[in-house]
Amino acid sequence: MLRETQRIELPGVGGRIDHMALDIANKKLFVAALGNNTVEVVDLGAGRVGKRLSGFQEPQGVLLVPELKRLVVTNGESAFAQIFDSNTLDPVGRVELRDDGDNIRYAPETQRAYVGCGKGRDSALAVLDMKTDAMLSNVQLSGHPESFQLEAKGNRIFVNVPTAQAIEVVDRSGGNVVASWPLPARNNFPMALDEAHGRLFVGTRSPAQFIVVDTSSGSVVATLDSVRDADDIFYDGGMHRIYVSGGEGFVFVFEQLDMDHYRLAGKIQTRLGARTSLYVQEWKTLFVALPGSSGKTAEIRSYIALP
Repeated sequence: MLRETQRIELPGVGGRIDHMALDIANKKLFVAALGNNTVEVVDLGAGRVGKRLSGFQEPQGVLLVPELKRLVVTNGESAFAQIFDSNTLDPVGRVELRDDGDNIRYAPETQRAYVGCGKGRDSALAVLDMKTDAMLSNVQLSGHPESFQLEAKGNRIFVNVPTAQAIEVVDRSGGNVVASWPLPARNNFPMALDEAHGRLFVGTRSPAQFIVVDTSSGSVVATLDSVRDADDIFYDGGMHRIYVSGGEGFVFVFEQLDMDHYRLAGKIQTRLGARTSLYVQEWKTLFVALPGSSGKTAEIRSYIALP
């Protein structure tokens, strides 16, 4: 199912670790060490941290755009995103945002990035032009957005809004919310998309559930118990699996039997507080970020998906 292949220590990293991005060509993993106010650049080939970027205020989201040589980092405690040359890692600029910059996604067909930011009624998806490193617009939301997913063959963005206990559906063309789909559980943070089958996978924390939503109607088609304190979900369409990482200290692996039926296939133990992960489809590899705790050093663990 998942076999551990590597452990890389993150020396000197304390506190919570947030999201990650991978430079496939150069085998570098960018890790947002939120509690450390750094981004750790992990050399996967050498098995160690190659460089540390500093000057952040609770880094949360990390986006790599190789074709534009851009690395974007959002900050939870500042109203801007920082932009770096992804080859040299030199800072090249920043973009003003609303407070609490968080998850970030990229649409390659338009070369635009979308950033979840803001609090309360000032919450939005900020739209950035990655060719010019400029802010284009904001899509107003009812509350702070957590994970969100972009359709590749459509115009919709599905956004987890925990304060609304709902998924808000954004039309990219109009730049507005066109639907709100209520969920049967609270604190909906992570999300993944199976666009081919029209299914959204959502993780909730109260209670800890794995919820499957029909993207044509917004109706819930399946609900299973899941890992507590979930913060990341990834879908592998080839293997028909969903990986959910949570601060309980496990990765739950769900099997997609068909688009409406799922089962828990197994659990992989990690470490208490290891909420965030990154699944790389090209490598069939799941990276899990383990924070330092009880005298243990923070680290990255990698797992290969087995048939």
